[in-house]
Amino acid sequence: MSEENRIQPYAENRFYWQYQGKPVVLLGGSVEDNLYQIPDLQTHLDLLASCGGNYVRCTMSCRDPDDVWWFEQDEATGLYDLNQPGEEHWRRFARFLDLTAEREIFAQFEVWDRFDFARENWVNNPYNPKNNVNYSVEESGLKEEIWTHPGRKENAFFRSVPALEDNRVVLAYQHHQVDTMLSLSLKYDHVLYCMDNETNESPEWGKYWSDYIKQKAVEAGVGVETTEMWDAHDLLADQHLHTVDHPEIYAFVDVSQNNHQSGQQHWDNPQAVRQHVLDSGRIRPLNTVKIYGANTGRYGTTRDAQERFWRNIFGGLASTRFHRPPSGLGLSEISQAHIRSMRMVLEEIDIFGCEPHLDLLSDRSRNEAYCTANPGSEYAVFFPDGGNVLLDVSAAEGKALTVRWMAIRKSKWIGEAETIEAVDGQVRLQTPEEEGYWTAVVR
Repeated sequence: MSEENRIQPYAENRFYWQYQGKPVVLLGGSVEDNLYQIPDLQTHLDLLASCGGNYVRCTMSCRDPDDVWWFEQDEATGLYDLNQPGEEHWRRFARFLDLTAEREIFAQFEVWDRFDFARENWVNNPYNPKNNVNYSVEESGLKEEIWTHPGRKENAFFRSVPALEDNRVVLAYQHHQVDTMLSLSLKYDHVLYCMDNETNESPEWGKYWSDYIKQKAVEAGVGVETTEMWDAHDLLADQHLHTVDHPEIYAFVDVSQNNHQSGQQHWDNPQAVRQHVLDSGRIRPLNTVKIYGANTGRYGTTRDAQERFWRNIFGGLASTRFHRPPSGLGLSEISQAHIRSMRMVLEEIDIFGCEPHLDLLSDRSRNEAYCTANPGSEYAVFFPDGGNVLLDVSAAEGKALTVRWMAIRKSKWIGEAETIEAVDGQVRLQTPEEEGYWTAVVR
């Protein structure tokens, strides 16, 4: 693996990623989080690629029907041996790495998923003392039953690291699992690493694993990029500062939990984080690996998800992906249309030279339109449900201007680019129809 070709922050604009030396925006949607465990993986990845998608989430999780766990299980006793990697589990994982690499689909791993370690999932988890041949409750300090939500932090599994409880019995097997993962994944150049799924554990836990993975990468002669995903839905909560304020630990910032927000607030909070990162002088990509929202779920509507997708990219984030059903739109026909349309818009503008510019819009109601722009050169404006706003193009004074409209749900440009006239440095943008999802590209 060539160091300069792997995925890493884009040298010319470190809010974005580059791969094989070229900048790339990560767009995705998938039917499952631990995608390597699904039976029709190749077909699903082909569908994603066909609509312009190149980004999937990969929780190292085993709690769904037909999943297999990380370790080998004795069929006679039903007990796991934590010294023996699960042959089928890691075969699936290796195949996932191969198939995503072949299609240049980038994978963001979550090393630990707290929902595997509580309630009914803990009953079946190999790390539960009653399920393995390696340690007892007394030797491990782990309970056999945990029926509270993982946010209650009842499982000592997440306190094993030296800075916390220094539980060397459990930590040794955690090392074994991560080492097995890295023995496969460090051979590939299209992988990003997130320590947890929406954790509220001590920051020492994530720091330990980030440092551990980076050290293993150094020993293997490769580079890696790491982050942490915190539980707080408010990006301005102090919890997120453990990532935002520590570039020496984390190479990028996951802001996925912001997708619990809607409308203007969904735009404003990551803008505050983006400005905080900019002011720090240590610019890094901001990723969002799961967009909540579906009429079948509890975390926003189908409309919310579609709006969030566009606000994320026009808001300067480096990645965005529709969350799995029923809490998200997955890779539904709706998701495919939005991914396809976004890719078409990104072919028209240089997003890597643009920045979020809500300040360029006026005569705008709350949540009516959002803008990314390289003032004086190009502008793109997203309308969640039709609209009519003024765009400040004074930086392009003296230049001829054109506008082109994208009907997002149809993934279709409406006609050719049309010449428009600026009045007092502004142009009026009115969507071709009163309703629907639209993007205007002004150049």
